[in-house]
Amino acid sequence: MTKRYLVTGGAGFIGSNYVHRLLGRGETVTVYDNLSRRGSEANVAWLRATHGADSFRLVVGDVRDYETLAAAARGVDVVVHLAGQTAVTTSVEDPRFDFEANALGTFNALEAARHAGTNPVFLYASTNKVYGGMEDVAVEERETRYVYRALPLGVPETQPLDLHSPYGCSKGAGDQYVRDYARIYGLPTVVFRQSCIYGPRQMGVEDQGWIAWFIIAAVTGEKITIYGDGKQVRDVLFVDDLLDAYDAAIAHIAVAAGQVYNVGGGPERVMSVWADFGPILARLLGREVPVSYADWRPGDQRIYVSDIRKAERELGWRPRVGVEEGIRRLYEWVVANKGLFVE
Repeated sequence: MTKRYLVTGGAGFIGSNYVHRLLGRGETVTVYDNLSRRGSEANVAWLRATHGADSFRLVVGDVRDYETLAAAARGVDVVVHLAGQTAVTTSVEDPRFDFEANALGTFNALEAARHAGTNPVFLYASTNKVYGGMEDVAVEERETRYVYRALPLGVPETQPLDLHSPYGCSKGAGDQYVRDYARIYGLPTVVFRQSCIYGPRQMGVEDQGWIAWFIIAAVTGEKITIYGDGKQVRDVLFVDDLLDAYDAAIAHIAVAAGQVYNVGGGPERVMSVWADFGPILARLLGREVPVSYADWRPGDQRIYVSDIRKAERELGWRPRVGVEEGIRRLYEWVVANKGLFVE
């Protein structure tokens, strides 16, 4: 049976990929987006060209605007809340905007869902940044990467929250509100603490979406700066695998409601920011990529790897796309769509 979806941030990177999937299987979709991010209008045009001009409803609105958001949510079966401010550096420069977009925006989305009249499933894209710097977790420096001394399977959901940076605080506030709306109001909510998500339609910039940014910069001739030593490690997850997790949570909502899941590549899909990624990019380009180095940025983690066993156990979910395959797919998309990144 088809469902009625509201996807906030549906014209963004993750959102447009999910809307594409939903429309492809015949779901009814409302895209809610203020179209402020680079590439959002191109994503809307791509969705319409692929699925038809009338294949989905577009509401151009901001998540800070509760009345418009509540009207868009009325009668839906699923709310996928992806909209928000996404960069730590931006949050430091403008913490009020970050708070309003993330904390207030998520509160508004929850209230819109609570008053939708359908008790919809509510999926929230949180972040591993809610765990902060994890200074109490021992880290060892190896030749090409950092590793956890005592967490071979990564960071579990039981790791204490430690909200660093305005971004970490605003996303963490949303994270906890989403959990509590399941407890207090019975709204079937699910929190995904996402790691480094990458894939086609990602308009990466220097302070957000680093895999896409490095590829875009290399293809278009922009300068690449590595902040830190390049050995910092992330578990990386291809966007299609993330969307599988969303689908799995909806399919298993009786189990997933009120739960938090770390969703990333896990220990099998880890990569250091440049020591590992640089050679992969060089092979794709057929040449070395020059870079410069600068100091660490506030809030940067030397390593973050998700323990994804809870999602595997409760949702039957596992990543499927390998690191090099996923990077190749993103690289090919950037090359094919180079005009999107050249002024």
